[in-house]
This record gives sequence, C-alpha cells and structure tokens, in this order.
Amino acid sequence: MAYVITQPCCNDASCVDVCPVNCIHPTPDEKPFASTEMLYIDPDTCIDCGACVEECPVEAIYAENDLDEVDEPYLDINAQYYTKHPIGPDWPEPLKLPQIDAALGTLHVAVVGSGPAACYAAMELTAKPRVEVDIFDRLPTPYGLVRAGVAPDHPGTKGVTDQFRSVVGKRTVHCHFNVNVGTDVTHEDLLAHHHAVIYAVGAAGDRELGIPGEDLAGSHAATEFVAWYNGHPDYADRTFDLSGERAVIVGNGNVALDVARILVTDPEVLATTDLADHALEALRASNIREVVILGRRGPAQAAYTNPELLALGRMPNVDVVVDPEEAVLDPASRAFIDGDDAEPWQRHKVRQVEEFARRTADPAKKRIVLRFLTSPVEILGTDAVESVRIAKNEMVADASGRLSAKPSDDTSTLDTGLVLRSIGYRGQPVAGIPFDDRRGVIPNENGRVIDPETGAPVPGVYVAGWIKRGPTGVIGTNKYCSAETVRMLIDDFSAGRLDAPADREGLDRLIAERAPDAVDFQGWQRIDKTERAAGRAAGRTRTKLITIESMLAAARAET
Repeated sequence: MAYVITQPCCNDASCVDVCPVNCIHPTPDEKPFASTEMLYIDPDTCIDCGACVEECPVEAIYAENDLDEVDEPYLDINAQYYTKHPIGPDWPEPLKLPQIDAALGTLHVAVVGSGPAACYAAMELTAKPRVEVDIFDRLPTPYGLVRAGVAPDHPGTKGVTDQFRSVVGKRTVHCHFNVNVGTDVTHEDLLAHHHAVIYAVGAAGDRELGIPGEDLAGSHAATEFVAWYNGHPDYADRTFDLSGERAVIVGNGNVALDVARILVTDPEVLATTDLADHALEALRASNIREVVILGRRGPAQAAYTNPELLALGRMPNVDVVVDPEEAVLDPASRAFIDGDDAEPWQRHKVRQVEEFARRTADPAKKRIVLRFLTSPVEILGTDAVESVRIAKNEMVADASGRLSAKPSDDTSTLDTGLVLRSIGYRGQPVAGIPFDDRRGVIPNENGRVIDPETGAPVPGVYVAGWIKRGPTGVIGTNKYCSAETVRMLIDDFSAGRLDAPADREGLDRLIAERAPDAVDFQGWQRIDKTERAAGRAAGRTRTKLITIESMLAAARAET
C-alpha cells in the first residue's frame, strides 16, 4: 500500500516537511515546483506511515486502497511523475528482504515491545512464508507511544494502528501482552524458544536538566505528563499542579509543543478526543493561561517541525507570542539562513517566528510564549516550585564553524508552579543485553547487537527502533529501521548462524506458569471493544481504561 495525492492538492507543501523518506515531490526548492499542477507521492518509496495525511490542509491524500473509483487515475498520475523525474541519488532505496530457503524450516522470532518498530518488524517478518512471531509487551495493550505518546488531538496520526492491527492479528503472530520480559520470562527463556529475539522496547526514560531544584515538587518530565494525559497505567495516578496561571516547558521539540497545546486548549474540545478522563477533569479545573517554552538556541535551530509550529498559530482563542528582540537572529545564524546551504524548511521556521513577533497579543486570550536563546539555571522554591531562573544564551561557533549555545551572566526569573522538562527520551538497559549508557542505546550494527568487548555480534539478538538508533524520527521512520534489522536476521538464519529453539513447544506452558494473566490478541480485541463502546456512549473515539485491573477484566469478559 502507498498513499496517493489527488486533485484537491493545494501545493502548500506542508506534507513535504513531515515525510520521513523524501518521497513527495516536487519540493519547493526543485525547479518543477513553480509550474506543477500538484504534488506527487512516489509509490515505490512511500513507507505508508501516513504522516502526510494529517498535515494535508485540504484532505487530498488517501491510502491507495481507500480511493474512490473517480480518483483511481491518480494512482498512475502519481507514479508517472517519477517516470519523468526518476528517483534522485539521495533518496533511500527500497529494502528488498532476502528469501528464506524452505529447507531451513520455520523461523521463530520473539519481538519484545509492541510499538511501531515492533509492529513493523513483525510486518516484515510475516510477509515471508514459514515465519512465526511471538510479540511480548509488559502492558495488556499494544502500540507503545502511538497509544501513550501521540497527542489526543492528533487522531490522524493514530490511524497507523489500522496497519498494526492487521499484523498482530495474523495467525502466524502470537501476542503475549501483560508479560514482562526480564521478570515473567527472561532473555535466556526467549532464546531457548526462538531462533532470534528483536528488542524494540523504545526509550522509556527521560533526560535530566542537571540543575539545582530539579527535584522539587512541581518539576516533572514532560514524558510523564504526556503519559498521564494519555492514560498510561503507570502514570494515571500522578498529579500536576495546574493552580497557577503560568507553566514553563524546557525544550522546544514537538513534544513540548504538544504539551503546551494540551495545557491551553479548551477542555470541551479535548472532551471529544481519547484524552484520559482524569486528565480532562484536571484540565477543566486548570488555571493555566500562559505556557512559556524555553529554547536554548535561536529560531533557526529550534527543534520543533514547521507543521507543529504552524498548528500553534491556528489555535482558536490562543495567541503565540514572540519577543521581537528574540526573533532577531545572531549574525552567524543569519548568514546561514541567508546563504545557499540553508534548507527551505529552516528558512520557513525563521519566517514563521518573525511573523509571530509582529503580532499583537490579545490580553483576553490564553497564550503560548516562545522564548529563544534561554536556558534554565536553577529551579527555585522551598517545598515546591515557585519560580525558575533563566539565563540568556549566546550562539558561538567552534573552530569548524558549528554553532552552539553558551549561557551568559544575564539572568532573570519566571514565576511558576509547574516546570516540565522536554529535552528528550532516553533508552533504558535490558537485563542480559549490552548497553551503551552514554548514548542510551543497545550497541548494534545495522540492528545486530554487538558485544562491546569483542566487537562481535551477539548470536540471535537484534534491535529496532529507538533502542537501536536513539529517539529520532517519526512513526514511519521505524519501518526502514525495522526492515534493515529483519534483513540482518534473515541473512543470519539463511547462513546457519542462528541456533534452533531447544524447546519450542514449551513456550505456551512457560507463559501460563509464569504469567497467568497474559493477554492474547483476542483479549486485546475485547479491551479495544470495551473502550470504543464507552467512547461512543460519550461521543468520543474511545474512553481508555487506565488500570491494569480494568484492562484484565475487559480482556476476560464474555463476548
């Protein structure tokens, strides 16, 4: 399946910015853009991530199998553009997985995790004959950060779960949810029952600021706040002080903008989404009227993407405020933006911030304040957060010309009772597996786990997704990442480098003994059905179950 652009295309190219594999052309910096009738998606390069669908302002993009009959000619129209304009040398080559020799028998693979990287890996594996996959997740529900990380007001992004549901429901895929690898079953158990194990466990940790006062009540990781409002059972009982009028977010990536948006969006709008009920209740009582987002670098180096930035500017009854002085680029950044090396999306970020700086704020509206070249140096308070001291930064260039932000002695304070650090996710060690603590990943080469002492591959052990490459990219980025890992695994199986399972038939018995509350695919379907039914009754897409107990009760319910 690929996505297809149809007649309503308005050529605003917002879809180009979010495509992780550069498969939408012509781009604004290519010559045909000035005269083209529309944009086109290359069907051979598209990874089916769906990121472009949400960003299209005129609903011109559809999955090819969802096209109406009148739009079917656009399949050829899109493809023919790339006959005239062949793939460029910087485009990713589609990964072609090797075939499996039938004489080798059935390949058995355990996949730990059920987020995008795990599901894409299972999708690639089961596209081959004679492959069976066991998917393990410590929660009773699958899909990882698609369920517990994507903002509730971005329902289009969650549409990727339709693809994932089709793979976890295959007869060659066996789901073992609510099973904790490392506690209920060990790494050695998995290897004893499979040819190979793929760890696609994401990056569950978060980075710390390393400043005084960071441990005060009212100072949290943004990842915790995101998990809380998305109904993750580990975070459903958390509390956040929303009694003040200002919240401060440190970091200006897309997660920071998501959090800011949730904090100032009308709760009655959020009531139509799958936002957790406890979060909706808290936000209805919230006094937050201003969210200040601190970015340590300037507008040219901001971590957010253009679509997320533009979405802030379209929020009803919310102003986006930028101090005109902070919208002015330092000389080095200005030279870069005005030079030949800057990409169009980088210039657009700067222009949008400059446009925000020209706006006049309405005191009656809530506001999101974008601050640049500022870093927190101390969180102040006695028993809880009362304010944060911030320093102005200067952009300095090293000997190679690379720019970095350096704090100055020019400081000020912001009164607030809530500080959320949004400076990145971080991978966590897996028992029995090598770990690179500096990078927060499992050391690997193209997905094969490497023993750091010998430099040799660890037989039968692989990684995919954020625990492989770090917390970068969008959901669809994981498709190529997982396909690369699967290619390494199949190469090793075909070459006889993987040991056959010692006790394949004993896996179900082991899980029944060690994890009697394990949830299979049918159990997850009952949980899903329960949530959707509750959502329909309230006029929402779903109402999430937020405790393990309620999930297990739904999983065991009679159909």
